[in-house]
Amino acid sequence: MDIETELLDESELKGLLSPSDLRFGRCFSDHMFLMDYSEGHGWHHPRIVPYGNFSLDPAAASLHYGQAIFEGLKAYWGKDGKIRLFRARDNMERFNHSAWRMCMPQIDKEEVLEGIKTLIRIDRRWVPKARGTSLYIRPFMFATEAFLGVRPAREYMLSVILSPVGAYYAEGFNPVKIFVTDRYIRSAPGGVGEAKTAGNYAASLMASKEAKELGFTQVLWLDAAERRYIEEVGTMNIFFLLEDTLVTPALTGSILPGITRDSVLQLARDWGLKAEERRISINEVLEKAERHALKECFGTGTAAVISPVGLLYYRDRGYAINSGRTGNLAQRLFDEITGIQYGEREDIHGWTEVI
Repeated sequence: MDIETELLDESELKGLLSPSDLRFGRCFSDHMFLMDYSEGHGWHHPRIVPYGNFSLDPAAASLHYGQAIFEGLKAYWGKDGKIRLFRARDNMERFNHSAWRMCMPQIDKEEVLEGIKTLIRIDRRWVPKARGTSLYIRPFMFATEAFLGVRPAREYMLSVILSPVGAYYAEGFNPVKIFVTDRYIRSAPGGVGEAKTAGNYAASLMASKEAKELGFTQVLWLDAAERRYIEEVGTMNIFFLLEDTLVTPALTGSILPGITRDSVLQLARDWGLKAEERRISINEVLEKAERHALKECFGTGTAAVISPVGLLYYRDRGYAINSGRTGNLAQRLFDEITGIQYGEREDIHGWTEVI
């Protein structure tokens, strides 16, 4: 792919933040990748330009009908001085699944990955070197065709922006407190819960806002039909260690198929742990918590990797997990996955790719 480049002069480059000042998704690198799509012409005009504002027609379909999807992956500066991507092709595959579900055009996964790598090479100074930091990569696509009417758009833009980040949660790797809601729903069977589309996150904001006002970090969603079966946390998939069995909700179409989720399942099975994907009710989890059979709970996702959960709050009652401490399995998984990401541990599954 022939990528056109328009680069800033050195005097125009932004200043870098120190690792201690990095906040998730608050600062962005000097350049971005863009590519356009039009029906009959396909994807065209791949380019890297200075980071800046878009110009959109007020009737752009994404502003009215919600055709917008995105992905999230990271690049890591290893101890050997090499920059690594983690399971980037799986992100590209999920991006295409989201595009399919939202009636948007498929991408050539290798071409977009080439665009991402080229952008990172140009802006490599933005990959932070401190342990615990990384370069967050946000590919996204949105409808640009100007029209009013309910149908799939015929024109789109794809963009990739980069953001150096530290810990996602203010708690860092310390256990978070989760509010379980049975008032709101995030997604329903047959809906778009398995797609990484903007509307899913808009639907989660009210419950998240109310939970944070009460002092909780995130919301745990239950199923739409019975408000009984656990689905996912707003920004993470969820796992429970019940006695000696690791359990996570099965993918039913209303849950995002997390890449870190899949990594955890693979590692658990590599280690000989019993791991199940099945329906699990909030009542089962809380009953196990009362009997101290719920040994650990943690979330998984690109942003936080592993996020231990120290307390679940449901119907005016809090349930402490592992006395509010990080569990051994959560710690082991975090150490293993981040060790692979930074090139410190053997990558037997071929998950990383050096840029």
